[in-house]
Amino acid sequence: MIHVRPYVETDREFVLGLSPRLTIGMPAWRDRETWLATFQNWITGSIDQHQQEKAMVFVAEDEQQERLGFVCVDPSTHFTGEPQADIGELVVSEAEEGRGVGKALLQACEQWAQEQGYRFISLATGAANEQALGFYRHLGYLDEDVKLVKPL
Repeated sequence: MIHVRPYVETDREFVLGLSPRLTIGMPAWRDRETWLATFQNWITGSIDQHQQEKAMVFVAEDEQQERLGFVCVDPSTHFTGEPQADIGELVVSEAEEGRGVGKALLQACEQWAQEQGYRFISLATGAANEQALGFYRHLGYLDEDVKLVKPL
């Protein structure tokens, strides 16, 4: 059984240790180390916001309290001005993929967002990360924007 709970400070090493998985599917023309450092800064920022009760970081664990994955969800504003929740980072340990960990983490975010009064929750993932795209679409997430980049 998977249990999702709020982040506590003793989770920091685990959470940051999973951050390299966020580079899966990144474009070949981007620098991996820069991406990784940026993701770690975002995660640390989400942890700081969580500790100030301005955002949430959730950690999934099993019956033995073994940590399986984490997710960060923050208040955001759609370009139309409507407040919404935004999932910044969601990572599941490679060994735990396919066990429902990601789904449980997303459900925790969705519940938090509803409790905050948001009508929408958004997330972004790499265009080449087909596994993640399929997972999110399967859970009801819809394509809204497409961002194109041209290396110069």
